[in-house]
Amino acid sequence: MRPVQRDDLVDYQTWSDGRDEHLRTILAIKSPRRIHVGENLTFLFENTQTIRYQIQEMMRVERIVREADIQHELDTYNELLGSDGELGCVLLIEIDDEALRAVKLVAWLNLPQHIYVVAGGKRSYATFDARQIGTERVSSVQYLKFDTQGAAPTAIGVDHDALTLEVPLRAEQRQALTEDLA
Repeated sequence: MRPVQRDDLVDYQTWSDGRDEHLRTILAIKSPRRIHVGENLTFLFENTQTIRYQIQEMMRVERIVREADIQHELDTYNELLGSDGELGCVLLIEIDDEALRAVKLVAWLNLPQHIYVVAGGKRSYATFDARQIGTERVSSVQYLKFDTQGAAPTAIGVDHDALTLEVPLRAEQRQALTEDLA
């Protein structure tokens, strides 16, 4: 997947002037890339457009104009994209009840090692950002990559001792991820 380049970005004022249209466009792009697995896991698959949107929003909110700061945002957010044959995503572990969340994040410490997509008839387990793995609990936000070797996923799942689920992807989800792998 092509990373966002400096030439893809505009200054924060120009971005702000067209923000309503940018938001409508990006919501349509993100919709099929948002995949819920059970009641607590949401996968947000990223592509060049979604990452560009995030960078532009950071530039707008923080009024970033210095080239070194813009490059920092590019470097940081482009890390979320998969390389050839890979899909990158953000996993949100969503548990509203604070006490239950504290218990689950400890019980699910090694959850990222048990997340997979089914692509090409086989499971491709996630690689994850080791900087986010604590020694006592898993972070509620994880950055994952799936090396599908270019095959579009048909399902996403978890085979953890405390959580076992697999969800087939809908046609529009498969199509969106196929486009991202192209």
